[in-house]
Amino acid sequence: MKKALGAAAVAAAAALALSACAGGGSQNASANSDASGTISYWLWDANQLPAYQQCADDFHKANPNITVNVTQTGWDDYWTNITNGFVGGNGPDVFTDHLSKYGDFVKNNQLLSLDDAVKADNVNLGQYNKGLADLWVGQDGKRYGLPKDWDTISLFYNKDLISKAGLTADQVGSLSWNPTDGGTFEKAIAHLTVDTSGKRGDEAGFDKNNVAVYGVGLAGSGASEGQTEWSWLTGTTGWTHTDKNPWGTHFNFDDKKVQDTITWFHSMIDKGYMPKLETTVGASMPDAFGAGKAAINANGSWMIGQYFGYKGINVGIAPTPTGPDGKRASMYNGLADSINAATKNPAAATKWVEYLGSPACQDVVAAKAVVFPAISEAADKASAAFKAKGIDVTPFTQQVKDNTTFLFPITENAAKVDGIMKPAMDAVFSGKSPASSLTDANSQVNALFQ
Repeated sequence: MKKALGAAAVAAAAALALSACAGGGSQNASANSDASGTISYWLWDANQLPAYQQCADDFHKANPNITVNVTQTGWDDYWTNITNGFVGGNGPDVFTDHLSKYGDFVKNNQLLSLDDAVKADNVNLGQYNKGLADLWVGQDGKRYGLPKDWDTISLFYNKDLISKAGLTADQVGSLSWNPTDGGTFEKAIAHLTVDTSGKRGDEAGFDKNNVAVYGVGLAGSGASEGQTEWSWLTGTTGWTHTDKNPWGTHFNFDDKKVQDTITWFHSMIDKGYMPKLETTVGASMPDAFGAGKAAINANGSWMIGQYFGYKGINVGIAPTPTGPDGKRASMYNGLADSINAATKNPAAATKWVEYLGSPACQDVVAAKAVVFPAISEAADKASAAFKAKGIDVTPFTQQVKDNTTFLFPITENAAKVDGIMKPAMDAVFSGKSPASSLTDANSQVNALFQ
């Protein structure tokens, strides 16, 4: 998912950004400035495109002198295009930014700071869910984004497969886990796994090499974050990705807690309860779920619409299992909109970013019932919109209310960290290396910060 910039590209991008922003932030413009012209806005989520196109149309009606051209591309192509745009000088004026990316953008002087605009235009940072606005303040103390939404992790499950296995929604919603024997979570996964002869994973004669329905799906190895893959398990052990967050400079993949967790999780593959890593390449975990080939998928709240869009699949949502510490855990991620330091129209770009971060736009997003907007009241409206569709999103929102979340790891060198950790994790999940091999990878990662 993450691609590192080559040394020449980094140098070129840094030089371009430095010349464009004249020292990082001097072009910061108030939305009250005389703003006009056409600006470009990029995002990667096709499910959110209709909402943001409406926001762009509404914004133009309120500001006839400004036109916003919205472009959507898939995740991988999106970041390649952003990187190339920074280097070539043809990137977007405004774009949806990610916590795993912006640290390196700031380091390379590629983002416009928003501090002067926030102050001059009296932007209410207190309207956002607790902590979201703080995530977008860089190590230099400057703000580089206004929050747009947030997400957590829960379990999507096939109600019909659960019922056929003799399990209830209450049982799925109260599972527990530990790295020693897997707890009731492993028992449920085993029982929900069915081979091509109809034998369940906990029955004699189960054939792990010929599985028709897996108890739990797998999207990949999780690289350095494991957001939807395993972080909701490691988060219950007391383990943390880095020494501090945000802006940690020391990773902890040499810790026994994470290695024991990954060892257990990989054992689900060995036992035949979860797909082999090689089968996930080029495949879609949600689509496998939609085809009835998996009973449970751990995934993010941004995927609600997709899971409930599969015909013939009766979907439920359950909270992640409690762990050794007796609590649940979920990574808490929050996106924001940032301004390209090379924009030729900082005034209009700033006005658009402030609109994206306002109730006027976030209420529109909420009504579409796709994601949870960053503004607290808008997030509540989104929950109500989901409920109107017959979807109970409590497992996602409860993590925030119960304070059982932890931040997506925010560091510099994120692309390089992933460049080391992805092959290391792939080796473990493919059975080529034990989880203890993560210690060596961890040393390589920490050397990036020395």
